[in-house]
Amino acid sequence: MTQIPEGFEPHFRKSPLTDPWEPLYSKSLKDAVVLGFVASEQHTNSRGFVHGGLLSALADNAMGLSCAVQHDAVGGLVTVNLNVDFLGTARLGQWIEINSLFTKTGRTLDFAQAFVTADGIVCARANATFRVLPPKDERRS
Repeated sequence: MTQIPEGFEPHFRKSPLTDPWEPLYSKSLKDAVVLGFVASEQHTNSRGFVHGGLLSALADNAMGLSCAVQHDAVGGLVTVNLNVDFLGTARLGQWIEINSLFTKTGRTLDFAQAFVTADGIVCARANATFRVLPPKDERRS
């Protein structure tokens, strides 16, 4: 079985979408949240590769969380645009890691780029734009 790299703990952000993909792991850095998992049956398509839709969803999650940790207060981030380029394949048993290497945060829009690796080899690149929502106490009714 693939070892979980040092610094990763069970992912703190649970949702009905990601529940079937557990166990997921995350590592919180000063300006980013890195996601990871060991590729298992529930992550694959009919060809036995990690499904591109799953990689897209988790890249979106990692980039959004990485932007959010850089705001003092934010009511949430909504994905405006998401692009993913699949550069290779990820397979059963590999450690999959999603790392937001670049983020640019603003008052109303955030931008991020992430790389997805399978055992350290890049298999996808993602770019996203997020709409920054104000904290609930600052929203207009």
